Amino acid sequence: MSGRKEENIGRRGRAAVVVLGDIGRSPRMQYHALSLARQASLEVDIVAYGGSTPHSAVLENPSIHIHTMKQWPTIPRIVSKIFYPLVLLFKALFQFFTLFWFLCVKIPSPDVFIVQNPPSVPTLVAVKWASWLRNSAFIVDWHNFGYTLLGLSLGRSSRFVALYHWFEKYYGKAANGSLCVTRAMQHELAQNWGIKATVLYDQPPEFFRPTPMEEKHKLFCRLHKDLCHPRGGQDCVTAGTMELWNQDTDETLFTAKMDTDIFLKSNRPALVVSSTSWTPDEDFGMLLEAAVMYDRRVAAILNEDDSTKEEVLWKETNSGKQFLYPRLLFIITGKGPNKEKYEEKIRQLKLNRVAFRTMWLSAEDYPLLLGSADLGICLHTSSSGLDLPMKVVDMFGCGLPVCAVSYSCIEELVKVEKNGLLFSSSSELANELLMLFKGFPDNCDALKLLRNGVVEAGFSARWDTEWERHAKPLISKVISEHCH
Repeated sequence: MSGRKEENIGRRGRAAVVVLGDIGRSPRMQYHALSLARQASLEVDIVAYGGSTPHSAVLENPSIHIHTMKQWPTIPRIVSKIFYPLVLLFKALFQFFTLFWFLCVKIPSPDVFIVQNPPSVPTLVAVKWASWLRNSAFIVDWHNFGYTLLGLSLGRSSRFVALYHWFEKYYGKAANGSLCVTRAMQHELAQNWGIKATVLYDQPPEFFRPTPMEEKHKLFCRLHKDLCHPRGGQDCVTAGTMELWNQDTDETLFTAKMDTDIFLKSNRPALVVSSTSWTPDEDFGMLLEAAVMYDRRVAAILNEDDSTKEEVLWKETNSGKQFLYPRLLFIITGKGPNKEKYEEKIRQLKLNRVAFRTMWLSAEDYPLLLGSADLGICLHTSSSGLDLPMKVVDMFGCGLPVCAVSYSCIEELVKVEKNGLLFSSSSELANELLMLFKGFPDNCDALKLLRNGVVEAGFSARWDTEWERHAKPLISKVISEHCH
């Protein structure tokens, strides 16, 4: 990101970034804070929940101050289910007064509040009232629509969803300005909400890039124990790795070091990465089914030729081409409510050519993993059909091609057969895995074409340049108009 300083925006020289969620899991709002501090020379107060550690660039910036709110206490599931309407009401009231106290008392008065939406209730209400009391401007950054997310659990016809929709629209229109993540969402806000929004596409910051070989090796050394000790017993990746781990060697599952040379091992598994929030708008079951199909189809190909042995799957044949298909190692990163359910399903799978690992990586290691992988998988379907998955942006920033679930506006980001592929079913995803990884690692031409497409397209517009071009003028205008 740009490090240059200039005269700051506004009379107070201060901005507040508001997230009714875990700031460590809100990368776009972290990037807003960094840009406000670096490119607008503002003091920035982040008001959010704790939980996950933000990126070191945020923690180390002396102009950024994080204020951590107390969260709503965990309610036993049986109580929450029986008294669901009351629990929702009291939770919203608790969140409102906590947030309102922080915005009005705990932080200095800002020139502008920038708030993440969703969640909309009670966030937009609290920020609007606080902005009025503190004579500050108020900007909503629309990531999605809160009422559509609530509709996933309650149904779109629910009265709670209709009430939520009304609050979201009313207080969204009360903002002094709006940012949004896609042109499709911009059109929806203009046509059906009466809100004029500026599109600020998610772009990767400078620390999302292809990972150099030495950093790959160091990363796999750090992750080696987690990769080679799965829950639920042995699998196709752990075979032979215990000795490797017990020896003092310079080998990992994917890399090896001889003297000063570091190289990728020819018999390594293909590394596939998917990040998820383990929420209902991401059908992780689709990935599990595709993995089972891949495993069975490779087994069927093996059975067609009795002379084909497991140990030569990765060796060269008489024709000089690498043969058949690799083992696949899926690393699934993220935290969320459905994680344990799917981990149990993974443990019950009996796969010979596919293995899974679930983990939570630091903000510094996550980009390194993306930059070391062979393929990214995105299961985001969007409750509204109008937002784009930031995880794909991160993958592209690291030079990683992507297979993503197809929905209405995803082609604003994924260009089919140029930087990725789309799928609508587990069978389609399995077919894409077979096609992309045939001949891995040296002769998988289809995968190489996609990777070259990602690298060639690049991200000439990184986050800081896009923020400078689209967000900064809006913020400056909103503050200026509010002051006058």
